[in-house]
Amino acid sequence: MFFASDNAGPAHPQVMERVIAANAGHQLPYGNDDMMDEVRTGIRRVFEAPEAEVFLVSTGTAANALALACYTQPWQTIYCSSVAHVEEDECNAPEFYAGAVKLTCVRTDDKMTPEALEAAITAHPAGDVHVAQPGPVTITQVTERGSVHSLAELQALTAVAKAHNLPVHLDGARFANAQAALGCTAAEMSWKSGVDVVSFGGTKNGCMAVEAVVFFDPSKAWEFQLRRKRGAHLFSKHRYLSAQMAGYLQDDLFLRTAHQANDNAAYLAQCLTKAGAEFLHTPDANMIFTRFPRSVHQRLHDAGAQYNLWGDVLPGAAEDMVACRLVCDWSITRDQIDTFLAHF
Repeated sequence: MFFASDNAGPAHPQVMERVIAANAGHQLPYGNDDMMDEVRTGIRRVFEAPEAEVFLVSTGTAANALALACYTQPWQTIYCSSVAHVEEDECNAPEFYAGAVKLTCVRTDDKMTPEALEAAITAHPAGDVHVAQPGPVTITQVTERGSVHSLAELQALTAVAKAHNLPVHLDGARFANAQAALGCTAAEMSWKSGVDVVSFGGTKNGCMAVEAVVFFDPSKAWEFQLRRKRGAHLFSKHRYLSAQMAGYLQDDLFLRTAHQANDNAAYLAQCLTKAGAEFLHTPDANMIFTRFPRSVHQRLHDAGAQYNLWGDVLPGAAEDMVACRLVCDWSITRDQIDTFLAHF
């Protein structure tokens, strides 16, 4: 009964098979391996972007920070949701890699809104030498609260950014989960909606440790290569990153695993609703933010269930409603979910 994080799930066998196959003979290092050609072709196909430049790193933080750095001058600010991963969970990596820029948080408890983004950008207009100048906008999709921006919502945000001539980065650590939830194409959820660069996540959805950075503006390719090397994120035995991403793209595995995770989260959410749980945010993809009585948490705790809990499980009144986060990765089964639910 492990619902703590999709980071904790196993790698998919198809990904592992490609890694094992790559572990034979010699391949050129630093991204010059044969499989990287397959990865570029695969990602360009998925995103319907034949001119896109594609690079691999091993972590989502590196993908976000290095991509944003390519669009940010040291005197600029990056606009993000106040609950974005770059704000809450990356230990100032975006600021560090972009040369001590600042983050400007667009206040929200979940999705960023175009009105709030416009207000944040215009609060300190460009041209005043005493303030940080406007820089890129980063949007998290799926959000850190488990919601998914619709295509219309994405387009409304990018329209605000473009009205101010600002580039847009999409933090897609759970990109496939969002695409599966919307039933759209990768292109529709990225460049066709006004996005300039995407962090296309693999680690949370069946890979070991690989993320792709996809630039729809090829002119940024050389700068990214320099920043990746300078930032110590260029792997010498790069073929093992390529192998993971090649396996992830093969037969659109990334969408199949995302559908599995989303479908199981939807099943869990449906059952929690019947059990009387309350939801803190709409569970659009594979993360659920909910609360239910402390007595249920205590039973789950005693049975060995693992998930993120806001508050103490043991002290306090049994009827107190205690909030938690439940995450379904691709490998969770209905039997495991039913075992979890049996303690309600």
